[in-house]
Amino acid sequence: MQANLTTIRYFIIAGISEDPHLQLPIFLLVLLIYLFILCGNVTILIACQDPHLHTPMYFFLGNLSILDMSCSTVTLHKILIRFIAGDRTVSFGACMVQMHMFGSLASVNLLILAAMGYDRYVAICRPLRYHAVMSSGICVTLASSCYVLGFLQVTPFTVIICGFSCYFSNEINHFFCDIVPVMKISCNDTSFLETLFLIEGLLTMILLPFLLTFASYLFIINSILGIRTSSGRLKAFYTCSSHLTVVLLLYTTLFGQYLTPNLSSTLEFKKLFALFNTAAVPLLNPLIYSLKNKDVKRALKMILCHAKPQCAIAGRFWKSK
Repeated sequence: MQANLTTIRYFIIAGISEDPHLQLPIFLLVLLIYLFILCGNVTILIACQDPHLHTPMYFFLGNLSILDMSCSTVTLHKILIRFIAGDRTVSFGACMVQMHMFGSLASVNLLILAAMGYDRYVAICRPLRYHAVMSSGICVTLASSCYVLGFLQVTPFTVIICGFSCYFSNEINHFFCDIVPVMKISCNDTSFLETLFLIEGLLTMILLPFLLTFASYLFIINSILGIRTSSGRLKAFYTCSSHLTVVLLLYTTLFGQYLTPNLSSTLEFKKLFALFNTAAVPLLNPLIYSLKNKDVKRALKMILCHAKPQCAIAGRFWKSK
């Protein structure tokens, strides 16, 4: 496969491991994680339907759950298909779509987290103006802007890579189509794309949302330290601890995935960071928000309490039949 391919119709996805003895354990682990991701994030979406949770924070949390499920579906499905159907190939068009969707969803995810950080800043630092500043219209505008900007940011990369006509190999050393692994196997001049990836990809798509989130927490920490009572400081910190935990987890994996040197010895570590980013983080998000959040747990209990009488009535109805 080490030939110059002037026209390429498909790629071969290397996967997480080439060891045939590990394929079944990997499949079962990924399947289990994916099912937990779906169940956990759907649970969060159901909890957000409670009228008491119709607030900006849970509006953005619902969007985060949708993004987590979408990102995991886009990236992990090939691992499952590979084991079930034994197919390691992906068409050129499908690879470009997957690459664009993953980059866009990841970018939107970071922007939504920055918007959530701004929401926590207003709630703690400007509590008297919270409902005026974070109105439903502003929240919808913020979320819509995150989606539009996130998808537009990745478009130049996809357009450039779609124009590549020469590849050293059609095997991608990854478990899904990502920009960097695809760029590494191209024999086209990638200097402009590498510069664009450094400036727009890393600085605009990753570092800018990080700095916005970091700035929000600088003001939040400053306000918390100004609270006189220890119970007040603890309560204020508790309201943003879940979001801060998710932010730290996600940015740690992204920095490990994209900011470590592109050496052959680090490729497997980059793959592990990518797996943690696309599987573990979406799995941990609902656990962090549900286990640490009394409002979410209360909403789920209320929903379950309302569902039990309906189930009992349905059971009596079917028994009478």
